[in-house]
This record gives sequence, structure tokens and C-alpha cells, in this order.
Amino acid sequence: MTEAITKIDLPLKLFSRGKVRDTYELADGNLLMVASDRLSAFDVVFGEGIPYKGRILTELSFFWFEKLRGIVENHLISTEVPAGLPSYLKNRSMVVKKAKPIKLECVVRGYLAGSGLKEYNASGSVCGIMLPDGLKNSSKLPRPIFTPSTKADAGHDENVADEEGRKIVGDGTYDAVKSLSLKIYSTAADYARTRGIILADTKFEFGMHNGKIILIDEALTPDSSRYWPADRHIEGQNQPSYDKQFVRDYLESTGWDKKPPAPKLPEDVIAKTSEKYIEAYEKLTGKQFER
Repeated sequence: MTEAITKIDLPLKLFSRGKVRDTYELADGNLLMVASDRLSAFDVVFGEGIPYKGRILTELSFFWFEKLRGIVENHLISTEVPAGLPSYLKNRSMVVKKAKPIKLECVVRGYLAGSGLKEYNASGSVCGIMLPDGLKNSSKLPRPIFTPSTKADAGHDENVADEEGRKIVGDGTYDAVKSLSLKIYSTAADYARTRGIILADTKFEFGMHNGKIILIDEALTPDSSRYWPADRHIEGQNQPSYDKQFVRDYLESTGWDKKPPAPKLPEDVIAKTSEKYIEAYEKLTGKQFER
């Protein structure tokens, strides 16, 4: 298997370094966003990377940006690697508009899982939205719900209720990103179903550019979404998943306290996780991934 790329070092001014992506400033005022193969789980970055992961995230974002073009404008300018930069950036970098991020993680849930399930079990609601009694792990919700969270610079994002979200970004912006998020989710979920996949939940990031709200960062990747095989969906239990849930499940079995430093990942867990990402790409796009 090819070696994972976990360190990006370019002769450009670093704009920001995230858990997975490194973003650089370009001379024309735009940004170069590069997806590494770094793995983040439970908000901890691991020493080992997942081969091909950065390419999968980037190429799937390209795919979805194109498919959603009629619904929302996005930050993508070019998929070409700027002249003079290393060839390994191909298919893992994008030149994007420099937008001002809207300080809200825009989460949409169509099924009950993860932190939403924990909140429902404790209170019968998610982000202040009351849900019917009797829902279980992986139950389909009566309708998709918008459950935003704070966009934390460090540590965990926190789910916020409607009223608090409005205070953070203002009513007009809140209503706009809520409407866009629900529309994008429904479009993507309907398409994923035709590929035999359930889009259980996902998160979007938006930014302001020239007075318009645009979709930024990544879109509907296995890092930002929970994808399940539709033919294996059984209500009341965890689902097999096309994302890093495979790693999370392994880590839960180790007794790790979810604090740095991250434990070393076995080679078979790394290889299987890489295959999960590739399978997600191939099922969603209908294309074979070129290794």
C-alpha cells in the first residue's frame, strides 16, 4: 500500500493548519487547501495516516460541488495544482476563494446516531427539537432536522439549540444556512439512496464571499458524513459504516481514554479504513478509484 502523506510543507505562507487540512495563501489573494492523509478521531490526531484519504476527501468534494451547483455556490476555483508546487498535491488540493467563515457547524440528521442518539436518550430531544418516543439507535427520523453546533477552534464542538444558534450568527444568516443545509442534505440523501447508501447525517461549513453565503471546506465526505450501506440497515444497533467509524469502534475496544497521545494503530486497521474510504468513493461516484 502507498505511504500516507501526513506532513505538508510548501514554500507558501501558511494560512491555517487543521486536523486534516493545511491551507496556504496564494499571491492572487485566493487560498490553496490541501488535504493530508492525517486521521483525527475523538478530536485527537494520530501519528499514522490513512493512505489515499486526502485524495478521497478532495475528489469526493469535487464530485459533490459539481452535483450541488444548482443549489448553492461553493468556494472551489480550480482543481489544478499551481505551477512550481510538488506533484503529490494532484487530486488532494484545490484553489479556493477566501471566504469569511460563518461560525456555526451546520449539521443535518436524517437518522438517530452518535451524539444525537445520546442526547435523545437523555432528554427525548436533539438540540432542543423534541422527537417522537420510542426511537432507537439508527432509527430514521420523521423528517431531517437541523442541529447546529459551535465551531470550536480547539476541543469539541458543542450542540446548540435554535435560539443560541441565532444569537451566534444572527437571524438572517441562521435562516439562510438552515434552509441551504436541509436542501443540500435532501438532495444528497436522495442521490446516495440510488447508489445503495444511506446518508445518516452530515455537516456543512459556510462562508461569506462578496456578500453571498457559499459552501466552503469539504462537502459530504466520509470525514464529514455518516454513510451506511442501505441493504444492511437494521434499526436498534450500530451500522457498518463507510467512514472512520471503523477506527472509532476499534479504539472503543482498546480502553483508550480518548486523550492525547493517540495510541498506535495496527496495520490491518489502517488498511481496512483506507478500503472503507475507497469503497465510499466508488459507490457514490460510480467510478473506479485510481490508486
